[in-house]
Amino acid sequence: MGKYLKYTIYVNLIIAVLSTYMAINLWNVDRNRAYIFVFLAVITCFMFFFRRHYYKKFQERKKKEQ
Repeated sequence: MGKYLKYTIYVNLIIAVLSTYMAINLWNVDRNRAYIFVFLAVITCFMFFFRRHYYKKFQERKKKEQ
């Protein structure tokens, strides 16, 4: 389970990059949809750093227990 958790963290980063790309493409066409993609990019970027922080914290706790 821990191996999959390490890689799912980076899925958030990929989604943030794709959302930023979509926001840039839609900026002049449909500004409201672009704002939605900007919001999604900010949230998923935050989730990436949040989950990475706690993943490292759990790994350190696991090493101390062993």
